[in-house]
Amino acid sequence: MLSVSKLKELCQERKISIEHLAGQLVRPGFDKKAAVSAVKNWQRGLFKPIPRKEDIRRLAAALSAEVNDLADWRSSYRYAPISARKAKLVTQLIVGRGVQDAMDTLKFTRKRAASMVDKILRSAVADADEQQADVDNLYVSQACVDDAGVRIGTKRWIAKDRGKAYPIRQKACHIHITVTQA
Repeated sequence: MLSVSKLKELCQERKISIEHLAGQLVRPGFDKKAAVSAVKNWQRGLFKPIPRKEDIRRLAAALSAEVNDLADWRSSYRYAPISARKAKLVTQLIVGRGVQDAMDTLKFTRKRAASMVDKILRSAVADADEQQADVDNLYVSQACVDDAGVRIGTKRWIAKDRGKAYPIRQKACHIHITVTQA
């Protein structure tokens, strides 16, 4: 996936305008006006339209950089069976660390969410390795946990005083991890 911060940094460093980048992206069905709009959106962090691999390759060529210099790799676990509050404790431990250091930290963390986060991190690293990134220079740039609401199939009741029934709500969350090449 295209890294917004790296795209902005390379554009400012090399002093390349949006119009020049958009000129490199023009293809059938994607004219200059649409390309300018797409590059502006990508620099703002809006991925509409979603950048294709071909678009990232053309941007890298226009910026005279490698494709991996513009990319970051994301992986997520949707509807993880744990509350967001508990998972966030574990994800805060690994943000900003190198991948190997983060894996070692997760290995010795005594929390239930640690194994889930470790699987997501390994998936993101495998995706980066698949695209010929230097795995030794990867670091965890972002780790985000979003609430996913009540888990399906866990709506139960517990008996309380005077004939009342209180719901038992077991929460779920979405865990997203992004690794970037240093």
